[in-house]
Amino acid sequence: MKKYRLPSLFLLLVFLVGALSLQGQTRAKKAAKPAAKKTAVAAFNPKTDPPFLNAKQKWVDSVFKSLTPEERIAQLIMIPVYSNKNQAHIDSISKLITTYKVGGLIFFQGGPVRQANMTNRYQRESKVPLMISIDGEWGLAMRLDSTVRFPYQMALGGIQDEKLIYDMGAEIARHCRRMGIHVNFAPVVDVNNNANNPVIGFRSFGEDKYNVTSKSIAYMKGMQDNKVLANAKHFPGHGDTNVDSHYGLPVIHFSKLRLDSVELHPFRELMKNGLGSLMVAHMNIPVLDNTKDLASTLSKPIVMDLLKKEMGFKGLVFTDALNMQGVAKFYAPGIVDVKALLAGNDMLLNTMDVKTTIEEVKKAIKNKEITQEEVDARCRKVLAAKQWMGLDNWKPIETRNLIEDLNNPYATYLNRQLTEASLTLLRNKGNILPLKALDTLKVAALAMGTHLETDFQRSLAKYTKVDNFFLSPTSSIAELQLLKEQLKEYNVVIVGVHKLQLKASGSGTFGITAEMNLFMKDLIRSKPTLVSVFGNVYSLNRFEDIEKAHGVLATYQENELTQDVAAQIIFGGVGAKGKLPVNVSSFFRINDGLTTDGGLRFAYTQPEAVGLTSQDFAQIDTLVQQAIRARATPGAQVLVAKNGKIIYSKAFGYHTYENQVPVKNTDLYDLASVTKITTSLAALMKLSGEGRFDVDRTLGEYLPMMKGSNKENLRYRDILTHQARLKSWIPFWKEEVKKNGELKGSVFSADSSAKFPTKVAQNLYIRKDFSEEIYKQIKESPLNEKPGYVYSDLSFILAPKVVENITGQEFETYLKENIYKPLGATTLTFNPYKQYPLSRIVPTEIDTLFRKQLLHGTVHDEGAAMLGGVSGHAGLFGNANDLAKVMQMYLQDGQYAGRRYIADKTVSTFSKCQFCPNNYRALGFDRPSKPGSENGNAAKGAPAESFGHTGFTGIYSWVDPVNQIVYIFLSNRVHPTRESSVLSKLNTRTNVMQVVYDAMEKAKGRPVASPLESKL
Repeated sequence: MKKYRLPSLFLLLVFLVGALSLQGQTRAKKAAKPAAKKTAVAAFNPKTDPPFLNAKQKWVDSVFKSLTPEERIAQLIMIPVYSNKNQAHIDSISKLITTYKVGGLIFFQGGPVRQANMTNRYQRESKVPLMISIDGEWGLAMRLDSTVRFPYQMALGGIQDEKLIYDMGAEIARHCRRMGIHVNFAPVVDVNNNANNPVIGFRSFGEDKYNVTSKSIAYMKGMQDNKVLANAKHFPGHGDTNVDSHYGLPVIHFSKLRLDSVELHPFRELMKNGLGSLMVAHMNIPVLDNTKDLASTLSKPIVMDLLKKEMGFKGLVFTDALNMQGVAKFYAPGIVDVKALLAGNDMLLNTMDVKTTIEEVKKAIKNKEITQEEVDARCRKVLAAKQWMGLDNWKPIETRNLIEDLNNPYATYLNRQLTEASLTLLRNKGNILPLKALDTLKVAALAMGTHLETDFQRSLAKYTKVDNFFLSPTSSIAELQLLKEQLKEYNVVIVGVHKLQLKASGSGTFGITAEMNLFMKDLIRSKPTLVSVFGNVYSLNRFEDIEKAHGVLATYQENELTQDVAAQIIFGGVGAKGKLPVNVSSFFRINDGLTTDGGLRFAYTQPEAVGLTSQDFAQIDTLVQQAIRARATPGAQVLVAKNGKIIYSKAFGYHTYENQVPVKNTDLYDLASVTKITTSLAALMKLSGEGRFDVDRTLGEYLPMMKGSNKENLRYRDILTHQARLKSWIPFWKEEVKKNGELKGSVFSADSSAKFPTKVAQNLYIRKDFSEEIYKQIKESPLNEKPGYVYSDLSFILAPKVVENITGQEFETYLKENIYKPLGATTLTFNPYKQYPLSRIVPTEIDTLFRKQLLHGTVHDEGAAMLGGVSGHAGLFGNANDLAKVMQMYLQDGQYAGRRYIADKTVSTFSKCQFCPNNYRALGFDRPSKPGSENGNAAKGAPAESFGHTGFTGIYSWVDPVNQIVYIFLSNRVHPTRESSVLSKLNTRTNVMQVVYDAMEKAKGRPVASPLESKL
């Protein structure tokens, strides 16, 4: 008995354990059943799950049941389409859609309207609505013309405010939806830690995995929050390769630890934040799959095992294009597709042989390489994504206003914001930037890499006078030596490096020649040099000693916007904010980036920058064009600044009604009586602030020649408010015309000489001492019998003599040295023909009485002309941009760009009404005669505190200190004759300014938003 007892106990124990185990398994199964059921109906997690997992299954089930097994395979196929190809291509795509019922299209090069029309056709022909996709990493402009080109991702990598990137993703999504596009293959989440990467490079957010991740999430969320599926690429990471997978198969020899810690990090984090789809790259990665010449796209261990199982990705998995040589050189069309499907991909991108692909997949099912159930599950996933995209309720694309919608002002302003936030200042020796003391600088703008004037040079010229030079890549030694000599007289050289190659392929120099390099090195050594590199940031490493320059600005790419913003940073219109997202060299390291303040000088932007909308400014164009059609003026310049930002600046029409020379913003107009407030009054206010001029002293005290006359005791407060009883004007020229209409030979000559040195007009010169006759006539002129307001030119004709007596300087010299040159208002000048070609000067009247010619380059006002073009009442020429600088200085009570021109509170004192209500004038300035009136001398919305002046030739210059507005309207309404009063009858000048006030009223309580939001 004893010897059997132990085994019996053992058997009993085994039985009991087994029973308990079975009981436990039964309980576990019972417990597992509700858990499994719970998993099947688990709540959608909007933070972590791809958004289409929340799709309405009823539509998915209905469509799925209507599909044959072949059509379910076809739903996984996406074919390439071009809207810039011929009708044969268009029809061939149609045939594939109707014959095989493919699931989607990827559009490449073309145009928006053409693509929209093709999309509408194909959607109507398709049994199941098509999933439309595009590669739009920097917006639709990556593939389509006539669309907004947002910055490259490398530029975005330098932005500190990631909300801007979210906003960009949102706007790109709106553009996609407007175009009927459902998937945008962006963002690129590759960590670009190889400067010689030939395929990613500028397409990456940079080399820091955390920066890449955070910016990719912002871009992704912006799109997916607006119902466009984002696509992270290129899994498992294409940032450290030296082979372009379009042309070959890169081999990645990293450890799994490296891949996991660097390349996979952004993908993993995006998945945690609801990534909808990703794209698998064509790369051979031995550590993950050591099959020779096998791309990751075709690798089951990489797609199925790593991505789907280990990382748990639930979104759509797209292949990279299957016609790229990374896979196409090893497998034929159709074969490569089925291999990609077997690897675990959901969508086959750029299938080149649809028929063969479907047949090969059917073979694979038959051979049990993949089951029909697996194909069906992927088909249902695709259908769920389509339902989320709104394809269960497809509507055709409206092509009307399509181009306008895709280029809406919100998008262009957002693009500007992104560009401003990205440009990176890497050197600022001695805080030279933003440039100060413009009157001490002689500036050369050297365009390196081109022989044509650049947008950068044009933008620099908005701030001050710059002289342009060029250095083409093929310049000879002699040309380089000549350029070196020419630049010697300049004390600042601003270099723009242009036309660089986008990639470092080939020689790796980005197109920087040895001559360019040597010249730059020598220039930096010889004088203060500011370098803006318009191209791939890695190109900075190809310039020797560039780190020794006084200023270095990286812009990441070349376009009109980057060049404009670079110029604004240099002169302080906007501040530098960006940080370098990659290591370029030992001198330029990741996260380098200096900051500067903006707002020093005008920023050039658009209404959205001050909370207004460009759409509300469209009425300005309507009003000006109406005036031109009514022959009120042949052309005009209009400028509006608010809060120190020029938000509207536009040229209209032509110089004359012959319509031969279009008006440009750089052209000069005769400012007529606006001369009074920009010359005489500017000087008197400056002198007043210095205690050298007092409005309560008399004309005789400041101008001895007036002593003994009836004007000796006229007080300047009365003179400047036009109530000193001075005559309105004196027609000096009429006394010098003979009865037969000819000019007196004792006063005028057709040729210049020592006796007749002063030019009045073309081929007309006046006796050298005739100005004394003018002053004498003013001195002897009677005063008005009755006191009260009478607008008069006479005191302003005398003003230059007053200023000269006080300062000891010539009037024009005093103004240029003390005001215009420091302001950078260099087009403000008398006698512009001496400095500018006539093609830049807008003509005025065809004078049939006095000068008997078209007045072109010389002043319109007769008295100013007889004074040689220099007077305090008329004679100044300039463009709207430079006139606005003076007016902005007035708005800021005598200060601009950190420099005080007129003592504090002087302008505000002069611009106040002195004798209201009897006389509404300020000291020298005009003010609203009837504030709030429809037909007054100011806009209806202009407050009583606003001030400015008008000019006889069709000029209007106004300042509103309450709303921080500067408004300039320049025209030549006196062409061809001063008798035309149409401009005044139309109230064009004040009506245009009223548009600004109306826009402000409309904007109250209305946030600046994309106009597409309400259309989609």
